[in-house]
Amino acid sequence: MSKFQRFGNPTKPRITNTNAKGTVIVDWKDVENLRRLMSPNGKILGRKRLSTSAREQRMLSQAIKRARFMALLPYTSATL
Repeated sequence: MSKFQRFGNPTKPRITNTNAKGTVIVDWKDVENLRRLMSPNGKILGRKRLSTSAREQRMLSQAIKRARFMALLPYTSATL
């Protein structure tokens, strides 16, 4: 057994929603979901940890940065 799968696979948070056409939607106003995609220190989690595609990760990071700019999310872990 690999040491990385010793305790089982952790459940990964659902990142994106899709509309009727099947296109991916990441909304910067959805603070509760965006907060789950950040580390306790306030960093954006990586692609391997979230298992997202490159396009989804770019959309995700852009949404988090917009939410930070609009003061919906903190830049640091002080209030996370």
